[in-house]
Amino acid sequence: MSATMLDAMRAAGLAPHKEIDLRDDGKLTRYRVQGDKAGSRNGWAVLYSNPICSGAFGSWKTGESHTWREASHKPQTPAERAELQRQLAAMRASRDAERDKVQEEARSRAAKLWTRARPATNVHPYLQRKSVGAYGVRQLRELLLIPARDEHGQLHTLQFIGPDGAKRFLSGGRISGCYCPIGRPLDSLLICEGYATGATLYAVTGRAVAVCFSAGNLQPVATALRAKFPDMSLIICADNDLTPGNPGVTHATRAALAVGGLVAVPHFEGGAHV
Repeated sequence: MSATMLDAMRAAGLAPHKEIDLRDDGKLTRYRVQGDKAGSRNGWAVLYSNPICSGAFGSWKTGESHTWREASHKPQTPAERAELQRQLAAMRASRDAERDKVQEEARSRAAKLWTRARPATNVHPYLQRKSVGAYGVRQLRELLLIPARDEHGQLHTLQFIGPDGAKRFLSGGRISGCYCPIGRPLDSLLICEGYATGATLYAVTGRAVAVCFSAGNLQPVATALRAKFPDMSLIICADNDLTPGNPGVTHATRAALAVGGLVAVPHFEGGAHV
């Protein structure tokens, strides 16, 4: 493998766990990313050697993708530019085909785990610590299973929450645009990040909630729900992170602007939400 592309993979935080055999024939290679759990193959990479060394790489776990091209001071010919564009299109097609395969595998695993699990109760340590109820979630051994569904109700993946609050997702599953629904929407729908926040909102307001799992997923979910409910009032309930850039409020505001929704932001007094 070109050392320069490996450097780019390392810089992006997607270095292979161990050396991989990455051929330069444009075939997609899956690999375990450094820091990922044993047995996972969330990383992917594609490499071409002609007309110049170029490639792409990314992670199914994070959804990110990057392109790379070997630095060259030699001007490209029209034929070389055309070939590079063809290769880029081929990389995207290969990536998308493999992504679809990986997500289908995750959907199958999620369905099997969901069937094996039992309905969760409020006595789970995480729910007790957060003082929230179990709304449409299940439990498998000590883990809570939070479903991530699309706007049609299709289960795509699962979030696992341990008794200590540790969270992780089923590898390879689609997250973008997927959410955990709580309640039945009538005239309005609340959209938030985490399950505990969503369960609290539902208990306090009685309004249906869509739990998006992350700030970055607020807009994809809001867009999907706007298409499903064109006339419904959508209220984006932001996490007030109080960190540089305040990503919770920033992403919530963007989501609201994209769908003509409202933003609700918690305020703090004496260290508590009000």
